[in-house]
Amino acid sequence: MNLRTTCLLTLAVLAFAARVPAAPFLAGTDLSLLAFFESNGIAYKNNGQTGDAILILKNEGVNCVRLRLFTSSAAQAQADPYDYLNNLAYTVPLAVRVKNAGLKFLLDFHYSDTWADPAHQAVPSAWTNLTFLQLVQQMHDYSSNSIASFKSAGAMPDHVQVGNEITSGLLWPYGEVGGGYETSGQWSQLARLLNAAMQGIRDAAGTNAPQMIIHIDQGGDWATTEWFFDNLVQTQHVQFDLIGESYYPYYAGPLNNLKNCLTNAAVRYGKPLFVAETAFPWTNSYWTTNIFGIPGTTNGQLQYVAALAGTVRSVPGNLSAGIFWWGTEYQGVRGVNEAGYNTASFFDAGGNVLPAANAFGQMSATPFLQSQRSGTNLTLQWSLGGAGLVLAAAASLPPTTLWLPVTNLIQSTGAFFNVTLPLNAGHNCFYRLQSN
Repeated sequence: MNLRTTCLLTLAVLAFAARVPAAPFLAGTDLSLLAFFESNGIAYKNNGQTGDAILILKNEGVNCVRLRLFTSSAAQAQADPYDYLNNLAYTVPLAVRVKNAGLKFLLDFHYSDTWADPAHQAVPSAWTNLTFLQLVQQMHDYSSNSIASFKSAGAMPDHVQVGNEITSGLLWPYGEVGGGYETSGQWSQLARLLNAAMQGIRDAAGTNAPQMIIHIDQGGDWATTEWFFDNLVQTQHVQFDLIGESYYPYYAGPLNNLKNCLTNAAVRYGKPLFVAETAFPWTNSYWTTNIFGIPGTTNGQLQYVAALAGTVRSVPGNLSAGIFWWGTEYQGVRGVNEAGYNTASFFDAGGNVLPAANAFGQMSATPFLQSQRSGTNLTLQWSLGGAGLVLAAAASLPPTTLWLPVTNLIQSTGAFFNVTLPLNAGHNCFYRLQSN
């Protein structure tokens, strides 16, 4: 741990010490349909001023953008933009905007013409006549060619999801697992498809290969997570860098479910983990009005961000890698069924950025303790970058230090935590943030 004195008062000394992360925490947003919404006349605003949503979110602290990639044709994209638009021709220019803004870029391969998820993993229409061995080669070549396109445009991904929510595999039925496809042969075929794709990515990336992510949808279900990754990691020995989990509280249950799943996965697999998708409503016009005690309101969305940050950043072994908000750019467009995600974005119905965006962005900030003294009370404040850490106090510094957790009520005010403590006359007191 690093120890840094930040403030000396008459009655107290404030000190800061926190775990040093293996890599910067990713406070990421999925903006895959940003250009689609812009083309439909949607504007994005901060304090009433229209601007680029990417830059607005960057100014709030967001440090990474996730973009999905479909295998769809130009004809499919033109016929049904909402469900097929995210092909290479659409996504590369959007990725260039992300990189030009100075943000990290996560590419989400779907390996399908449209949405891929646990219930839909259709083979791309142009690949339907291929044999399994030809599909393996196609996964390599398509992945390699796609990465080469981003690289030549100056938009090399920093992270790559090799499939989207592949709990049931991908390229059905060849790479399907679970249910009637629960055989060693099916798992072997899934592994071959994934390995071919990752090799293609590495071949195109060269010496600057992105980190590889395997993403499933079971952030609230440890049993399914264990089943999937035991087969993939311990039986098939597939090599990748990070585990991604989707977690939506209205589908996956309370945050304790997520905490249990991430904690167990960190201990069992020793890989960095992140929430690849999440969201929470800022209005109750579509979603349940009260989700595990948090209301569907602007303040409720803030509460959810703070609670989620604490859950994810408390993952043991310093293995919490980040959180990505899904549908961040969504706003209502006439004639488009957005499944309610326009009420769970980071922009309200008028296009104004919501307070939750700033709280979310603060997760990537270094959590320095700040202090304010009022009479015989001391108020400490720190950003959501310190979520999951414990505030501790000591009467002396090393080598005789005994750090004890502060038991006073710690409150969240959106982007920050704060606590008010009494000052004891004539006694020094040192404070720090530390891992559990």
